[in-house]
Amino acid sequence: MSTESDRQLVVFSLGDEEYALPITQVHEIIRWTEPRSVASDEAWVRGVISLRGKIVPVYDLAARLGLPSERPEHAKIVIVETASDMAGVIVDDVEEVLTVDVDALDTVPAAGDPAIEAIAKIDQRLVVLLDPVGLFGGGVPDTELVAETV
Repeated sequence: MSTESDRQLVVFSLGDEEYALPITQVHEIIRWTEPRSVASDEAWVRGVISLRGKIVPVYDLAARLGLPSERPEHAKIVIVETASDMAGVIVDDVEEVLTVDVDALDTVPAAGDPAIEAIAKIDQRLVVLLDPVGLFGGGVPDTELVAETV
């Protein structure tokens, strides 16, 4: 049973590491589909997909976090919602949904990356909790601008 001091997280893998996003900001998880390339100054912008008629930008999360980016066959796209828009992030695999007590979350002031909200300590595991707004530099880019380049 979930309480106000609990947070539900969608846990996924990138290489050998585990990361998570708040379930409240995960719209859905879809199978890999190759994004349509668009011009971008950011190497981690993979392109766009059409999700039920809506153009959604797709980002290579490993590249965004400075990790080696090798997409396995079973890769997934996690569709993330922010206050203003949606974006997809490529992950190696979705592991589970976890409920963690907020006391199990530690901030990481030395990380200096707005994409990292906290570290969840779960038994012997350390799961990096990501902040969707911080991932995209203050918000998801306007998909209408991206759509014009398609």
